[in-house]
Amino acid sequence: MLGSIYLGMSGMQAYSEGLQQVSNNVLNLNSTGFKSSEVSFTNLQATRDTGGTSLVGGNDGGGSGVGLAQSSLNFTAGELRQTSNDLDLAIDGTGFLVLLKGDDVRYARTGSFAIDKDGYVVLADTDWQLGVLDSAGRATAVTIDPRRTSAPAATTKVVFADNLSSTATSASVSDLAVYDASGVKHVWQVAMTRAEGSSSWTITVTDDKAKAIGTQTLIFNGSAPTTETSTLTFTDSENNLSVLFDFSKNVTSFSSGTLSTLRASSVDGHAVGSVTSLVVNAKGELELSYSNSEKTQLGAIALATFRDPSVLKQENAGLFVANNGADVSLLPSDDTRVGLVKSRRLEASNVDLSKEFSDLILIQRGYQASSQIVSVANDMIQQLFGIRGQG
Repeated sequence: MLGSIYLGMSGMQAYSEGLQQVSNNVLNLNSTGFKSSEVSFTNLQATRDTGGTSLVGGNDGGGSGVGLAQSSLNFTAGELRQTSNDLDLAIDGTGFLVLLKGDDVRYARTGSFAIDKDGYVVLADTDWQLGVLDSAGRATAVTIDPRRTSAPAATTKVVFADNLSSTATSASVSDLAVYDASGVKHVWQVAMTRAEGSSSWTITVTDDKAKAIGTQTLIFNGSAPTTETSTLTFTDSENNLSVLFDFSKNVTSFSSGTLSTLRASSVDGHAVGSVTSLVVNAKGELELSYSNSEKTQLGAIALATFRDPSVLKQENAGLFVANNGADVSLLPSDDTRVGLVKSRRLEASNVDLSKEFSDLILIQRGYQASSQIVSVANDMIQQLFGIRGQG
C-alpha cells in the first residue's frame, strides 16, 4: 500500500510538471515566434539492480508510475502578420534566421530588427546581429557604415525612343538632366529642326544658361535613323562632360502631324546619394536605397536548415540554440529548401489554444485520479492501523 502512495505521487508530480508546460504554452499565445511544446507522459517500469537480487522501483516487472516525457518543440509555422516596419522579418518556409554575437550563434524564425550605432542590423533591443552569406557561404554580420553614401557618376549616354513627326519641322526634348563627375546636375535643352520635306534634322543642345553645348545632324532613311547618324556625341568641355545621344533603338519617323513624342527613355549617371531605406528585396537580399535612386545589395540573408530540428532548444525572445555537433546547412533566402524572407512580416506564436485547453482537462483528470490513488491507499493504511488483536 505504501508503494501505491508512491505511484500516486509520481502521477501528481508528472501532471504538475505537465501543467507547467501547458501553462507556458497558453501564456505565450501572443509571443512573436514562440513554438509550443508537445506535452506527453511515459510509464515508469520497475528494474532490477546490477546484482540481479533485488528490485528497484517496484515488484518484479511491475509498474513504477508515470513521468513527464521529454518535451519536443512543435515547429509548425505560425501566421505571418503584416506590419509597417521594413525590418520586421519572417520566413515563408522552414528555415531559420542566423544571429551572431562574436562566436555565439542563435537562430530565430522571426524578429523586429534595427540598425545599431555601428551600422549593423541587429535584433531590436539586443546585440544579436543578422547574418548574411559571404562569398564562401558562411554567415557573417554586415554593416551599412561604408555604404551610407552612393558615389556620383557622370552621365555618358542618353537613349531616345518614340517618334519624330514625319511632317513637322521642329521638335524638342526639354529639361534633360545630366550629371558631371562630381555629381553636379546640369539641365540641357534639346532642340530639333529641319527644312520642310528634308530627312535631315539639326539637333542643337544648350544648357540651362543658354550656353551652346553643340550641334549635330540626325538623318532618317525612311522611318529609321541612318546607321552613321544614329549615335551622336555632345561635349561640354567646361564641365568635362561627353554624352552619347543614342537614336538607334525604338526611334521612328512615320506619324504625321505637328506633335512628336520623342523622349529620353534612359539616362545614366547620378548625383551623390544618401541612404533612404534598408529593405529586404524579392530575392531575400538586404538592399540599400539612396536618394539618387541607386540601390546596392549587402548580401543574401543566411537561412539555416537542420536535418533534425529536435537539436534546437528554445530560449528567451524567440531565439533558439543548437546542440553541439548539430547538422546545419546555410542557404540563401530564395532557396526553395528553406523558404523566402518576407519584409514587413512577423510570425505569430503557433500555440493552438483549443488543443492546450483539451490538454488542461486531461491533465486535471490525471492529477485528480493520482490524488485519489493516494487517498485510497492512505484510507487502507488507516484501516490496517485500526486492527486490534483479540485475546
